[in-house]
Amino acid sequence: MSEAIIELKNANIYQGNNLILQEVNLTVNKGEFVYLVGKTGTGKSSLLKTLYGELPLKEGEGTVAGFNLRELNWKKVPYLRRTLGVVFQEFQLLTDRNVNDNLKFVLRATGWTDEKLMNEKIADVLDKVGLKSKGFKMPFEMSGGEQQRIDIARALLNSPKLILADEPTGNLDPETSDEIMHLLFQIAKDYNTAIVMASHDYIVVQKYPARMIRTERGRVLDNATISID
Repeated sequence: MSEAIIELKNANIYQGNNLILQEVNLTVNKGEFVYLVGKTGTGKSSLLKTLYGELPLKEGEGTVAGFNLRELNWKKVPYLRRTLGVVFQEFQLLTDRNVNDNLKFVLRATGWTDEKLMNEKIADVLDKVGLKSKGFKMPFEMSGGEQQRIDIARALLNSPKLILADEPTGNLDPETSDEIMHLLFQIAKDYNTAIVMASHDYIVVQKYPARMIRTERGRVLDNATISID
């Protein structure tokens, strides 16, 4: 039986006091790849922020990776985020330190203390994203595609059940986008990690078909087939 990693029932998503999305019913299972599409301003980011605990869920029911979103408080949010990986369009790497130290910073921030285990984990995630020998490079010495791979490696550090990717191919050329999409699909398949990817890139969505959910007029439509714009 499939294990639900995301489950929302009659959830109303707010940004401050503004109702952004209403009566959201959504289930995403382990290992599933799902696109989140929709015009700018229709609630994609608000939905993602609710899933990783930046916006509170005030109405309806919701669980993410076993955490009840209605019961989240500032003490519990870090524990939720340890079970998630978040990949951004802007790579958000620390520019004053090399790749290894970028990744070590995240491990320390999420409670790792053993130097040997940290080094092993870093070697493991760099290997997974095909950048085994790049640990000593500074971010500015790397291409956009390599920086995005480092961002994905960072998201993999705590063996997440779910990766939330916000426009991860948005700043990349078509060839590099292809590499990143291959990598994300491979991660979903090989590690049984659920991935929800917000995208504006219709070419990518057509080329790598998967289940699509769409934000439109305050609603979330599942299995949307309509074109994105």
